[in-house]
Amino acid sequence: MKKIILMVSMLTAFTYVSPAQNKDYKVVFDLTSKDSLNQQSLLREMSLIKEGNPDAKIEAVIYGQALGLVNKDVSSQSADIQRLLSMKDVSIKVCALAMKRQKVDAAQLLPGVQIVPDGIYEIISKQRDGWGYIKVAH
Repeated sequence: MKKIILMVSMLTAFTYVSPAQNKDYKVVFDLTSKDSLNQQSLLREMSLIKEGNPDAKIEAVIYGQALGLVNKDVSSQSADIQRLLSMKDVSIKVCALAMKRQKVDAAQLLPGVQIVPDGIYEIISKQRDGWGYIKVAH
């Protein structure tokens, strides 16, 4: 009898814990590197999250030396970026301050990439709203 009670208790606990892992999955990625391994890692991780949890909300904030990733004239990852941006609740945002410093114009960005006034403030705002934070680096 004790085994049955223990088993029912464990199954009940698992039932409550398992869906909780998928609830409210929101993560913001921070990318500043022009390193192609970091950029590929970002896109891979974003894809894996959406494959594992289609309801997840994910955002990449790109600034610093990483602007080339979303520059349509130089990006080697444009197809992967476009595929990600076609998914529900996926966004890629770039910092207007970094664009200004590097003389990058909005017309140079891949379609669907959004501009935010300040990349760091965007990340802080997401964290304040309960988003998880991941710095992409190796």
